[in-house]
Amino acid sequence: MSLFKNIFSKEKKETLDKGLEKTKTTFFNKLSKAVAGKSKVDDDVLDNLEEVLVSSDVGVDTTLKIIEGIEARVAKDKYLGTDELNKILREEIATLLAKTNVGNATEFTIPTENKLHVIMVVGVNGVGKTTTIGKLASQFKKTGKKVVLGAADTFRAAAIDQLQVWADRVDVPMIRQEMGSDPASVAFDTLESAVRQGADVVIIDTAGRLHNKVNLMNELTKIKRVMQKVVVDAPHEVLLVLDGSTGQNAFEQAKKFTKATEVTALAVTKLDGTAKGGVVIGISDQFQIPVKYIGVGEGIDDLQVFNKTEFVDSFFK
Repeated sequence: MSLFKNIFSKEKKETLDKGLEKTKTTFFNKLSKAVAGKSKVDDDVLDNLEEVLVSSDVGVDTTLKIIEGIEARVAKDKYLGTDELNKILREEIATLLAKTNVGNATEFTIPTENKLHVIMVVGVNGVGKTTTIGKLASQFKKTGKKVVLGAADTFRAAAIDQLQVWADRVDVPMIRQEMGSDPASVAFDTLESAVRQGADVVIIDTAGRLHNKVNLMNELTKIKRVMQKVVVDAPHEVLLVLDGSTGQNAFEQAKKFTKATEVTALAVTKLDGTAKGGVVIGISDQFQIPVKYIGVGEGIDDLQVFNKTEFVDSFFK
């Protein structure tokens, strides 16, 4: 653990601890009630723990996996004390996260094999998609990367304007067209411009409409196809942004978007304002998609690279 402490800066760790405070406090208040008056882990404690996990938005299927893991340990050690439950629970959650989230990143990096790394960002309106793009652009720029944004959510003038605000704030170029323009055309122009400028990273915003999955699928497929005329293997990443504070609703959004397009990574935002941080564990496990970024505050630097070791450490601290 000490190795990760050295890499993961003290300031980042404090922000993460603070961002997960509501989730942690609520979870452990419920957990202490679940084991009140009990000295060993029995069926009653496990039933109560199941309720605690589900009500903390870990999700039913993931909760059952965790409970089964603990039951296996109880079967081996008949006198497992409730004082050991935190440690066991921590280990089970860490194991689940490790299956999907390989490695333990601490910095904003892009693969070196791509001359131009293209990220297509998807997610419904209101989840913090545009803000996440702005913060990502800022972080990549800090690492010395040349970033170009593409405003391919052309169905709302507000989306284009909001992204422009972020582009100006971070001081990176943004390609835009008029509201109602073809999103794929914007994506094409963005990649052409990025190639001309010798950019390192392109981040493409897309429309967040879920009322018709077929339309969404067709639109995202078209954007991909058109981008590939400029960069043959684009996009290199499809990042789904989810609002952690919506709990089970985030699961539903993930379900719809993963059916509409191939999602390769998740960004879970607004964890600082909610007690529903357990959603990170459930969504990562259920969809077998790595959580790449988490939002733990409103500041421009409060989007963090998801580090599973530090996340579990902050959760159980």
